[in-house]
Amino acid sequence: MVELRKSKWETLGGLPIPAFYAETESSERPGQPPYTRGIHEQMYRSRLWTMRQYAGFSSAKETNERFRLLLERGQKGLSVAFDLPTQLGLDADDPLSEGEVGKVGVSISCLQDMRDLFAEIPLDNVSTSMTINAPAMILLAMYCVVAEEQGVSIQEISGTIQNDILKEYIARGTYVFPPQHSMRLITDIFEYCSQHIPKWNTISISGYHIREAGSTAVQELAFTLSNALAYVDSACEKGLDVDSFAPRLSFFFNCHNDFLEEISKFRAARRLWHDLMVERYAPSHPRSTQLRFHTQVAGVSLTAQQPYNNISRVTIQALAAVCGGTQSLHTNSFDEALGLPTEESATIALRTQQIIAEESGVADVVDPFAGSYHIEALTDEIYQQARQEIDKIESMGGSLKAIEQGYQQQEIHTTAYRYFNEIERGSRRIVGINHGTMDEYIQIKPMKLNPEVAKNQHERLDHLRKNRDASKIQEVLNSITNSAHNGDNLFPLVLEAVRLEATLGEIMKAMKDEFGTYSAPSGF
Repeated sequence: MVELRKSKWETLGGLPIPAFYAETESSERPGQPPYTRGIHEQMYRSRLWTMRQYAGFSSAKETNERFRLLLERGQKGLSVAFDLPTQLGLDADDPLSEGEVGKVGVSISCLQDMRDLFAEIPLDNVSTSMTINAPAMILLAMYCVVAEEQGVSIQEISGTIQNDILKEYIARGTYVFPPQHSMRLITDIFEYCSQHIPKWNTISISGYHIREAGSTAVQELAFTLSNALAYVDSACEKGLDVDSFAPRLSFFFNCHNDFLEEISKFRAARRLWHDLMVERYAPSHPRSTQLRFHTQVAGVSLTAQQPYNNISRVTIQALAAVCGGTQSLHTNSFDEALGLPTEESATIALRTQQIIAEESGVADVVDPFAGSYHIEALTDEIYQQARQEIDKIESMGGSLKAIEQGYQQQEIHTTAYRYFNEIERGSRRIVGINHGTMDEYIQIKPMKLNPEVAKNQHERLDHLRKNRDASKIQEVLNSITNSAHNGDNLFPLVLEAVRLEATLGEIMKAMKDEFGTYSAPSGF
């Protein structure tokens, strides 16, 4: 029996609320295939979604302070934003990192940075999501070592690495290695985690950045699930049983301004993923067909003009994500079009989720829009159009082949161009941009970053390199290069390198020596 959050369910006015509504006894139930209505029978009646605010800036110590502030104010999970050098697998003192250290996320170059990032945060009591892709294996290895140093078995840690390299080639750009080698790293992670880190979500297959780049809701869903099929195929080709890794697959979607379309998109996504998995792989584990997802509201929708309007946008988008059945949620801060969130704006963003959870009533009933003529029709339409797009990509040889031809990139460019033309012509109204405009003086002060972070990181790395066993590190780095060539799973060697205090950039270079690097087609 599922334990519920409340002993009594009723409206503000005292009217009783059943868990869900169904037209007939044979109607689809929440928690049952194909999961259109949600993957859990009681959904938020038993447990609210995880309020997982994305944060990261400057040094690990400063980001740790923000993490602990958010946890104290009611956040239930952590989500790490890494700076651009870290995302590209570069150490902070690499010449290519100059000017970018700590700017759009936290700078992590070595194990001590990771220790500082999670100081005084018990890793057996909090789940952590890390938005990291090309160097995902290395950052997860660092997290594992920090957990072990806290006395926490890696069998017990929980969280997610994004680890979705295909969408980097499509929409985001922080790829490093050629696609086939990137896919190999991902399946190495699948294999190792299925055996040693069972509670970890090994990938967060991301439509968020596809949507931020300009796609439609249908394209976001189709391109994301096509990428997911490519990952499942790759793992199966490696010899992994689908039920050994599929239950830990997770997804990450955008939630844009069209409230009803977004709710329908999430409902269609669950049904479509279930159907694709059953038809293609016939898994035996029920969770292998369940689409679990994190949502972030649409950063691209936020405006620098009249920035307080963004609080309304974020609220509408967050409400749609909850009504669509998300498992975790990040709400953007109103000042993110101006700079990184301040402590005040980050708190308002978190409070938005808490108000939706505790005061709006939408968390008291499963699938609150089920049965709406419009929602049901829109869910079916999104399902059909996304499926047609997936079939088209499959006819091209799958997601990876389509990416190499620049197909998804070109489709997104075309959609984004059309959208912004509509704004320029005034046929699409954006309040504060081409509608409801006014003269204004913005007095919001964006957050200031520590100007010394790059210098401090340089000094830390210099000290580290002078006080470690360089010969042992070189030996394990050579082993990584050799294993990259012969096909052995790289995760154990990366763990060993991290324990010996090898840096992020050094481990990445050992892989580059075998894999090389990659430049993608533009899509034009």
